[in-house]
Amino acid sequence: MAETFLFNITDRVLGRFSSIALEHITSTWNTKSEVQKLQNTLSTIRAVILDADGQQAKKHEVRDWLEKLKDAVYEIDDLLDDLSTQVSQRNVEICSGILILKKVRRFFSSSNPIACRFKIAQRVKGLRQRLDEIADDRAKFHFSEQAHFIPVDNNVKEQTHSFVRASDIIGRDDDKENIVQLLLSSKDEEDVSVIPVVGIGGLGKTTVVKLAYNDDRVVQSFDLGMWVSVSEDFGVVKVVEKILKSATGENLAHLDMDQMQSRLAGVLNNKKYLLVLDDVWNEDRNKWMDLRELLMNGRTGSKIIVTTRSKAVALITGTTSPYNLAGLSDDDCLSLFLKCAFRGPENWLPNLVAIAKEIVKKCGGVPLAVKTLGGLLYMNTDEQEWLHIKNNDIWEIDQKQSDILPILRLSYEKLPPHLRQCFAYCSMLPKGFEIPREVFINLWIAQGLVSSASGNRELEDIGNQYFNELLARFCFQEVVEAFDGEILVCRIHNLVHDLAQSVAGDESLNVKADIKSISDRVRHLYLHDDDLSVKEAPKMLFRLKNLRSFRCTFKNKPLDMIFIQGIAMKFRRLRVLVLQALDLEELPSSIGGLQQLRFAWKLQKFSQHQNLVFDLPGDISDKEKSPKLQFSPVLAALQLRLCSVTIRRIQNLNSLRVLRIYDCPRLASLPDNIKYLTALEKLWIWNCEVLDLSDGDGLEGLTSLESLLLMGLPKLINLPMGLTENVAKTLKFFRIANCANFAMLPEWLLTFNLLQRLYVEDCPNLSFLPQEVGSHIAKVHVSGCPKLGKV
Repeated sequence: MAETFLFNITDRVLGRFSSIALEHITSTWNTKSEVQKLQNTLSTIRAVILDADGQQAKKHEVRDWLEKLKDAVYEIDDLLDDLSTQVSQRNVEICSGILILKKVRRFFSSSNPIACRFKIAQRVKGLRQRLDEIADDRAKFHFSEQAHFIPVDNNVKEQTHSFVRASDIIGRDDDKENIVQLLLSSKDEEDVSVIPVVGIGGLGKTTVVKLAYNDDRVVQSFDLGMWVSVSEDFGVVKVVEKILKSATGENLAHLDMDQMQSRLAGVLNNKKYLLVLDDVWNEDRNKWMDLRELLMNGRTGSKIIVTTRSKAVALITGTTSPYNLAGLSDDDCLSLFLKCAFRGPENWLPNLVAIAKEIVKKCGGVPLAVKTLGGLLYMNTDEQEWLHIKNNDIWEIDQKQSDILPILRLSYEKLPPHLRQCFAYCSMLPKGFEIPREVFINLWIAQGLVSSASGNRELEDIGNQYFNELLARFCFQEVVEAFDGEILVCRIHNLVHDLAQSVAGDESLNVKADIKSISDRVRHLYLHDDDLSVKEAPKMLFRLKNLRSFRCTFKNKPLDMIFIQGIAMKFRRLRVLVLQALDLEELPSSIGGLQQLRFAWKLQKFSQHQNLVFDLPGDISDKEKSPKLQFSPVLAALQLRLCSVTIRRIQNLNSLRVLRIYDCPRLASLPDNIKYLTALEKLWIWNCEVLDLSDGDGLEGLTSLESLLLMGLPKLINLPMGLTENVAKTLKFFRIANCANFAMLPEWLLTFNLLQRLYVEDCPNLSFLPQEVGSHIAKVHVSGCPKLGKV
């Protein structure tokens, strides 16, 4: 059953009524009485939401009542956001000198159009009347009041991840060896053999194949190894693109199919290759045969491994009998469970070990289920909690296609409410891809899912805590750490993603573009397709005026500009906008009108012949005819990629904490006004061939910078002197990599007293490091710098 999360949403909205801006507008516009009634009614309804939530599964009428209430609460939230954003924008204009000697209160004064006051007053009155009707209807259901709420503990805690690394995998030695022997065998008569590895979700197919794939005997036996995560979308073009990227490291999405086919033939020609197609769902034999035909250029002895949950896929693809991966033995399950539930054998308690033996028998040998429950009980010595897990009725639910979802659901239901919402929102992320940690956090913040009870902690820090808690409980896969010690990326296990979609319900949809209908109540939409160039976007799409998140991933060349303009004109409530793989020549200025936008990611693939100018708030140029984009001043993270960009007037982004600039081939310099980004904590720049940082203009004003990455910058010879100002007092993590002409690390770097980690990699012309760098900085890593001795 999907969750409503209505109690959390209502609680957050009620907390916003105390804002200074709201107090002023209600007093000035004579709407204070209406707003007070609105707040009181909502507060009264809040007391019965928990009971209503409990009844909705059995009573259709209650479910309808909750939907109406949720719609109203979201509209109240939109109203408060409109007021807050306009006040923030007015503050920015004042700071920019655009409005001289004008104060924020004039936004609410008689100098504004009467129509604006009237419109706001009518919205407040209409919402109050609507909420009164909803409140009156609750009497039909005789709800009981349950006003208690599980408090959110925002104290920083050390989180211990319960996931098992590859070196700690238990009970798969025989499976690994069997697959290695299949790969080394020369008995198969086919030039290219296909070996299906089959098992239910969460069984460890990917893990076992990785062990075999990385075995030294296998590595030495093949000329070329390629690994492709396929998941549910089996478009031949997309799969070939991924194969080429794995083989060459290049992103060749811009090539058409004929060009890709030719390139693939060249890559595989006369090579004995090993290709892993991981997590294949496609049961269309024609699609498989089309792909297989393109893979026949390899030398005799080439092998393809296909991992799948489907026996039908194994039958379609395999040239050998499938390798059916069995579950772990009870003993291996118990060993894995105890590893996840306790710090070590010295902490084992006999009474709990006895219960554990019963719990693991019900896991069906599925490692993911074992790890999930082991992590759930980590360091919990309450015998009653262990017995509750063992005896819970959810074990008896028929799993069918969902496999271990009931088990994962049990773990999910143990989460506090604030983590449940964050987890459910993960359904808006793509399956099978590496997701940056900061993407998780910034998406949650943009949707208002992260809050600080005391107001004295940064939301990003709290969001990072949420991430670590979910990581520990759900064992996100393939965690990678960045140079600054933070978790850089991870993957969501497919079954965990399925669970997120299950609990998110119809309010969040992750669907293909050929969907026939979409409910008007959808607020988060992920629309994807391999290629929409010969199809039409869903006609009902632009009727979804309440969308708060929109992500699309497809090629849509004939409709791109119209499509993006439609987004800007219709989706006025967007907090999150993610556009991937769109073939855009320019970005319409109307997208700057999305005043609630807090997270914009991968607005990319602009034409290399366009010198696209981002005119952020305060930049009005009569000479330029480029689009004017006025991003909200509350934007916390900005990423610029695959575009030729002149960045101008960004000083008004006074909430920006993360700025990433990469793969911008014609970006020649950073703007001087970057010095106004006083909240910026992370600046990562890479693969900008002509970027010259020698002057360092603007860097001297960065007063909060903690993490700096300079990578793939051929013009970087010396570090910019601008870093010696404020950055010297705040920088903690610094990485310089793949800078072919970088010559020396200056002595003044030793004055960076907070610097904890310094990485210098693949800088062949680096000839000087300060002698005492190793004693001044806790961790120094230098590699790929042949002109230097050991540090």
